[in-house]
Amino acid sequence: MRFLDGEVPRHDLTYADVFMVPARSAVTSRLAVDLSTSDGSGATIPIIASNMTAVAGRRMAETLARRGGITVIPQDIPLDVVAEVVDWVKRRHTVYDTPLTLTGDRTVGDALALLPKRAHGAVIVVDDDRPIGVVTETDCAGVDRFAQVRHVASTELLTIPDGLEPSAAFDRLHGAHRKLAPVVDAEGRLVGILTRPGALRTTLYSPNIDAKGRLRIAAAIGINGDVSAKAANLVDAGVDLLVVDTAHGHQERMLEVLRTVRRVAPDTPIAAGNVVTAQGVADLVDAGADIVKVGVGPGAMCTTRMMTGVGRPQFSAVLECAAEARRLGRHTWADGGVRHPRDVALALAAGASNVMIGSWFAGTYESPGDLRRDADGKPYKENFGMASARAVRLRTATDSAYEQARKAIFEEGISTSRMYLDPARPGVEDLLDSIIAGVRSACTYAGASTLEEFRERSVVGVQSAAGFTEGAPLSDW
Repeated sequence: MRFLDGEVPRHDLTYADVFMVPARSAVTSRLAVDLSTSDGSGATIPIIASNMTAVAGRRMAETLARRGGITVIPQDIPLDVVAEVVDWVKRRHTVYDTPLTLTGDRTVGDALALLPKRAHGAVIVVDDDRPIGVVTETDCAGVDRFAQVRHVASTELLTIPDGLEPSAAFDRLHGAHRKLAPVVDAEGRLVGILTRPGALRTTLYSPNIDAKGRLRIAAAIGINGDVSAKAANLVDAGVDLLVVDTAHGHQERMLEVLRTVRRVAPDTPIAAGNVVTAQGVADLVDAGADIVKVGVGPGAMCTTRMMTGVGRPQFSAVLECAAEARRLGRHTWADGGVRHPRDVALALAAGASNVMIGSWFAGTYESPGDLRRDADGKPYKENFGMASARAVRLRTATDSAYEQARKAIFEEGISTSRMYLDPARPGVEDLLDSIIAGVRSACTYAGASTLEEFRERSVVGVQSAAGFTEGAPLSDW
């Protein structure tokens, strides 16, 4: 990447401060762009769900990996739960969505409780693992919550045979005017569920899979406690990538922990952070990190900069840290501060191999929180920062009441925030479509067919606040 006027600005820059300049391009199609990364994450799209409790759970991990990304399970989840989540994700289908199922004698209330768990919005009624009906929210409207689902389910089923080509499956759904259908094997047993968008996405994305053809998943550990035992347990559970995570990554304890984890998991990719300087990258790489997480204070739920004055504008932080990591033969993840697809593209242009997304993904069906509605009926989920008093309380649940109260004083994050579901993009796959379309298009503007070419060819200029505003669409005209 180079700057438009040839000189690196003397002041630091955020994503909003910069823009990309189009270049002569021989790339004729966005679909000709390869977005796979080479940092050991296996990602075929450069997107990672951040290790935030309100963002990263089993549904997010399954869905994101199926489309090529990876999810980092937070450090405050008990080890036995993480092991169960890893096992569950590893057993998910790499093409079809996991169906929500109920037997016919279950109630409408049961169905309504399940429906918000998936973006496809359907519960499959089964008998001996064979689909016999489909229930949607529309079917449940105005129906007694104690009515059995067998009496409200749509029983004129269209099923898709396992292995049918995506284009043929799409045509079958389109021809039958169906948004989705159960997928069944040769014996009629339920394998998964396929939607029309899902059939299309199968042709546009490649899943992030391990050597055994299973979906990949990552997990985070902190720098306190018995990190050696925790790292070993996570590797034994089948975690594909370890993330050693703390707000201030450039500290002696982090370096000590990194060396320990490297010894325990010599063959597992390790990411560590967070830092914002080249020296921080160099020290973490020397201690054993394959990937360094970059970002202090840019997250939507983070108050570190306002509380402490510590941090750095994210674009400049990524630019400097990525250059140092590349010099050392390692990689960086841009962690925090992305609000639009353009920000993801700019982080990649600055040299990041992957971009971590947190709060943006919190307001989706796939995030772990319960779906709630405000006074106007608008759906939302609760979100909170991982340095907030709420998160600290979760991480210190085994401490004494005194220790919990003392640690909660030092919060640097928002403890509760409403993340409303976008009516046009309520699922994480909907957001991915928008993000990846933007990144692919940015690559074509730069004349790049790979992320490495994108980093090499990108030309970036500095703009005023008015320049940023000029590029934003008007919601009302």
